[in-house]
Amino acid sequence: MRIISALELHHAMQKGQEFEIVDVREPYEYDACNIGSVHIPMGEICNRIADLPKDKNIVIMCRSGKRAEAVANILMTDYSISNVYILDGGILAWKDQIDSTLDIE
Repeated sequence: MRIISALELHHAMQKGQEFEIVDVREPYEYDACNIGSVHIPMGEICNRIADLPKDKNIVIMCRSGKRAEAVANILMTDYSISNVYILDGGILAWKDQIDSTLDIE
């Protein structure tokens, strides 16, 4: 399982590396605050496998990283998707390291 920090992801994106960031938080969490990622709630991920890109690295994020880790594990073990990263610390880390203006409840 590969883990990427908010800083590493931000720097890689600035260098032009392509990532599909998938936020697996609940709709109310995503609506309150997001970073412009694709929103697929954790409970819908298995039904929306076709929505995940095959040609980009996928970064799974949630609030702190716990749900992202569970989702990444499902993607790798049950669906053999290997281009998966977990955003270490989730949106809380993104707020702390990249954008302190985010209003996270």
